[in-house]
Amino acid sequence: MSIFTKIITGEIPSYKVAENNDFIAFLDINPNAKGHTLVVPKKEENKLFDLSKEDYKSLMDFSYDVAKAIEKTIPCKRVGMSVIGLEVPHVHVHLIPLNEMADIQFAKKVKLTNDEFVALAGEIAGNFE
Repeated sequence: MSIFTKIITGEIPSYKVAENNDFIAFLDINPNAKGHTLVVPKKEENKLFDLSKEDYKSLMDFSYDVAKAIEKTIPCKRVGMSVIGLEVPHVHVHLIPLNEMADIQFAKKVKLTNDEFVALAGEIAGNFE
């Protein structure tokens, strides 16, 4: 069972910003930039391209809606997307507010307090349509 499955089942807390029957989106607790969000299928699958085409398209649709909510919440030049998947064997999309190239390189991290995470998750959730 992946750490993301534990978040989905509620065993591990998260700063959730959006959820439906098939996907969940929550703030990355070690973010590259403020608003860095992970979008995760509830069905545990290791690799992005092992998803069915239908599930892949649904993941991208859900990610699109989350990215739009991030754009409404975080001042940024754009929201970047990355799917790497080596650190957790459960498909996940990184949505990262970008103002410079370093924001997407996974080398620079920002620190937020619990209160900042809670407030930010609430703001993005409020902009999710």
